[in-house]
Amino acid sequence: MKKIPSCVSSFAIHIILLASIFVPFTLSQPSFPWKDGDGDLVDQICKRTPFYDLCSSILHSSPLSPKPDLKGVALLMVNNIVANATDTLSYIEGLIKQTSDRELEQALAFCAESYIPLVKYILPQAADAISQGRFGFASYCISESLKEVSSCDKKFSGTTQAPLGNRNDIVQKLVDVASAIIKLLLKG
Repeated sequence: MKKIPSCVSSFAIHIILLASIFVPFTLSQPSFPWKDGDGDLVDQICKRTPFYDLCSSILHSSPLSPKPDLKGVALLMVNNIVANATDTLSYIEGLIKQTSDRELEQALAFCAESYIPLVKYILPQAADAISQGRFGFASYCISESLKEVSSCDKKFSGTTQAPLGNRNDIVQKLVDVASAIIKLLLKG
């Protein structure tokens, strides 16, 4: 059974605690040069991500606050990843119940073990970190998310059976978009 990953190792906790002693912590909203410019904020943000169309369609179809900001957009994107990953986990569990192929069942079980911590721990920690203005930690969690999805994908590389290919691909693209948005927050 896979060990449930944590976005924070004991070493990382020590580094964060040391940094908090020497660096004053503020929850101020970073300023963004394009925030007051012409055009739609969502379009301006999505243009800075690797998948503009995906980013734009998700953010334009989601209710944003009357005055959206980059932090809110990042949080909305992470919540969308949670929804997609949760749906993918349910899909995996359904496939496990339906298959009689032992190898496929094992590969799917491995993927479930990758998605469970993603849905229950890693992505919620990323969302909490964004809400608290800890964008570096959020970025780390998002990177961990990509590792989990990629490890699931590798279970099916070289086989003709890839029942999760499209689902993993969408989650990976969403993670890439969220990562790009969080990098914008880090640039402040």
